Amino acid sequence: MTRTSLSIAAIAGSLLVLAGCERAAPAPEPIRPVRVTTVAPQVHESRSSYTGEVRARYETNLAFRVGGKIVARYVEIGSEVKKGAALARLDPEDTRLATQNARAQLSAAQANFNQAQTELSRYRKLFDSRVISQAELDRRQNTYNTAEAQLDSARSQLRSAQNQMDYTELHADADGVVTAIGVETGQVVSAGQTVMKLARPEEKEVVFNVAENRLDELRSATAIAISLWAQPDKEYTGVVREIAPGADPATRTYAVKVSVQNAPAGMRLGMTSTVSIVRRSEASMVALPLSALYQQGAEPAVWIYTGPVEGGEGKVELRPVKIAAFIERAVLIADGLKDGEKVVTAGVHKLIPGQAVRLLPEVQSASAGKK
Repeated sequence: MTRTSLSIAAIAGSLLVLAGCERAAPAPEPIRPVRVTTVAPQVHESRSSYTGEVRARYETNLAFRVGGKIVARYVEIGSEVKKGAALARLDPEDTRLATQNARAQLSAAQANFNQAQTELSRYRKLFDSRVISQAELDRRQNTYNTAEAQLDSARSQLRSAQNQMDYTELHADADGVVTAIGVETGQVVSAGQTVMKLARPEEKEVVFNVAENRLDELRSATAIAISLWAQPDKEYTGVVREIAPGADPATRTYAVKVSVQNAPAGMRLGMTSTVSIVRRSEASMVALPLSALYQQGAEPAVWIYTGPVEGGEGKVELRPVKIAAFIERAVLIADGLKDGEKVVTAGVHKLIPGQAVRLLPEVQSASAGKK
């Protein structure tokens, strides 16, 4: 091999070595694009919705105060009645006979009383003339007192018999709507047995069920909004009137009754409604998408972008935050962020402190919605 050939071979070898060294050098880290949102603290509102049924606050079980056979019924389910209207009637024959008997006993007691009164007056005159003794006058006085007591008893028995006769007719104790009827004409009922239900529609409420883990949310509500399925574009104000002290044995939920404060005339009993439990934050908070959260050990944190506001490149730093509440597809941050800062909202688990990033077009911050 000639000297020229050796030189060419040496040069080629050197070039190969240099090329290998260049391939082994690490490539520069790419600048990662990130999407951010600008921190803007504000008072947030969250809603939890439940389905309920419109009912009357006052619904009375009506019953006869005496037993007997129903001979007439004057209403049907859905009938609107006025106070004092007759609803049903029992066979009055037995009570009529009892009233006649009581009236006869009163007549007899009245006759005995009149006789005792006349004799007492005559014996007092004889006593004044010293014809009879004090003992005889006392016996006549006692007879008079007994007759007077028997007369009072007979009068009370007659009034009771008359009441029993009046009780054979069932009357509405208030204006309302008949919502249920449990008897038919010809049926024999006992005293106190529920015959029908009367709802007073002047005050309405919505009844719905709440799971045990949502009771605190209900108690901390700042407002309650009610809308009807028949009128979804209108809302009415509600106030929690009652929360059942015990859970339903079948569903393990608690019945809640909400009074409707401004119930419209078109709100009818039995309508389906939506009850929204509204909660507003007491202080201004920051709402961020759930994708912005990063777990730093046991504490939540977010990535803060530092760099040019528009275009250009910047870096990210990790900052711990305090979570106030989780809402639909978002989280409320109570502390740790300042107004105007930019928080990374996507790809947070692929970032490292001090990493160079490039801004993508910004999206709006998450807002509180229905829970």
